[in-house]
Amino acid sequence: MSPKLRFKVFASRLLRYFFQGLLILAPIGITALTLYWAFVTIDNIIPKEIIPEDASFSFLKYKGVGFALVLLLIVVVGYLSSSFIIGRIFDLFDHLLERTPFIKYIYTSIKDVFDAFVGEKKKFDHPVLVQIYGIDVWEMGFITQSDVSSLGLEGYMAVYVPHAYAITGKVFMVPKERVKPLTNISAGEAMKFAVSGGVTNI
Repeated sequence: MSPKLRFKVFASRLLRYFFQGLLILAPIGITALTLYWAFVTIDNIIPKEIIPEDASFSFLKYKGVGFALVLLLIVVVGYLSSSFIIGRIFDLFDHLLERTPFIKYIYTSIKDVFDAFVGEKKKFDHPVLVQIYGIDVWEMGFITQSDVSSLGLEGYMAVYVPHAYAITGKVFMVPKERVKPLTNISAGEAMKFAVSGGVTNI
């Protein structure tokens, strides 16, 4: 084998090993960076500059304490909201925010998004195949409203179609006969398949 051909083989193998290593390390690295970013962001919610020098509060300056306290606060609020009396107070505060001009648009939008994913009224738990752009073309989506007759569309339903490799998506009003429910896979598997661009096995 000539030196030139030997170099091409070596370069080809090197490039192949590089991409194999990238496929292994990239998901791990991106996941680690995302978790680190979330950790640092939440941990810095409590500015270290405002913490008094008193020895009894010195533990608050350690890395990770703010993160742990925020998580603890979330759990405590969730626990208290299950109490009848405290739950009514939270409901009153919730009602107040939903009635406050301008704030209500921001608050209700964010609340609906969280409710859709982790709330008791989860919206993305009915995966479907939907025909939008053509009779023989199907897209993965989720039913968010089974009846949108209030919009003047009889026999239609609202279907959310997520974008691949993004946290965004679109809502389409589609005739019910162009929607096919998926019963052989879970909502989580359907979401993972759609967001991954169809490369994830289901």
